[in-house]
Amino acid sequence: MIKVFKFGGASVKDAEGVKILASILSSYQEGQILIVVSAMGKTTNSLEDLADLYAKQNPDAHQAFQEIKQYHYNILNGLFDDPQNPVFDDIENAFIEIDWILEEEPHPDYDFNYDQIVSIGELVSSKIVGAYLNSIGLKTKWIDARGFIHTDNSYREGRIDQVKTAASIQSLSETLVDQFIITQGFIGGTSENFTTTLGREGSDYSAAIFASGLKADSLTIWKDVPGVLNADPKVFGDTKVYSHIPYVEALEMAYYGASVIHPKTIKPLQNAGIPLFVKSFTHTGDPGTRIDSESTFDKSFPAIILKKEQVLLSLRSPDLSFIDESVLGSIFSTLALASIKINMMQVSALSLSICTDYNEAKFSRLLKQLSAFEIKYNTGLELLTIRHYTRPDIEKLVSGRKVLLEQLSRNTAQFVLK
Repeated sequence: MIKVFKFGGASVKDAEGVKILASILSSYQEGQILIVVSAMGKTTNSLEDLADLYAKQNPDAHQAFQEIKQYHYNILNGLFDDPQNPVFDDIENAFIEIDWILEEEPHPDYDFNYDQIVSIGELVSSKIVGAYLNSIGLKTKWIDARGFIHTDNSYREGRIDQVKTAASIQSLSETLVDQFIITQGFIGGTSENFTTTLGREGSDYSAAIFASGLKADSLTIWKDVPGVLNADPKVFGDTKVYSHIPYVEALEMAYYGASVIHPKTIKPLQNAGIPLFVKSFTHTGDPGTRIDSESTFDKSFPAIILKKEQVLLSLRSPDLSFIDESVLGSIFSTLALASIKINMMQVSALSLSICTDYNEAKFSRLLKQLSAFEIKYNTGLELLTIRHYTRPDIEKLVSGRKVLLEQLSRNTAQFVLK
């Protein structure tokens, strides 16, 4: 019986978290387990800041890098009593890759620089966790995900070669027979041996790809929440846990931005009929949430999804031409080439309004590419999505807010809010 476990950054944010991870694995002596880990704590955010400083050739980059290294050495010191343990050299060698990058001029493609720097977080995290598991007698083999997750050269949004990837992952079955395997989420490799990332929070997607390739019996994502909640508990009070969610509903929730599940995670699991469990990292006895093909779903309370840092972009033809299918096709092609995902859109005879995540660099490039249109936009907005809403739900959640755009269907209400 093969299982895939994925541990997020919050699970391995410190030495104590790594020890809890080890205790969870210790309780699973039967079966074969492949472990996917994210970067530790908020390391991805810190590495993103470092990538930005490097691109701007800001001298503060070296200090920022030192702080990232020190954070990981603090965790190492909390796990290993012997400073001569080989893991210290192993981690230092992993960080040297960033040292080399910082000494060179930035590549003209920002996204390429981003992937080579930010990916180090997962590599370091998995090396630390793997070394600790071995040190306490849990036999574990470390593997480099870049040799198994094969992508094209779409940096920051690597597109996976499914056939080649599946063949590579299938070869791991024998390796799992008498040991754990630990690898990284979020990252892949190109045919030229460059590193790509799979999109922010892409570790869940990596875990689903490994589970699918191994024909695993299940995938479990261990989180710092008791399961899939109907809303973010950091923003909304009185949240509820779903005990069960159908694949289709999970896809809808992930598409609209539910942060507990990466949007691409569900499809490979659904295709292979693999159930997904979302469980509490600290309360392992809790049932959590099961996601599978069963249709039962509790609609007695709404799913509330709030996306921040949104931009509302409105396009209009200067000669008052209709926004017809050919014009829409051209706009959508431009958005696709710019790797910009539409979170909500509304079209009228003469204008198109779209709401999307705000990325300053991508948005600046997009404005130039759409310069043939009259353009208006607002930044600093929020997108509120309510699945299985009632009128009282809308009134409660939108009250007192300025609504710039709204859209209601049978099951979903969306509001762009200022």
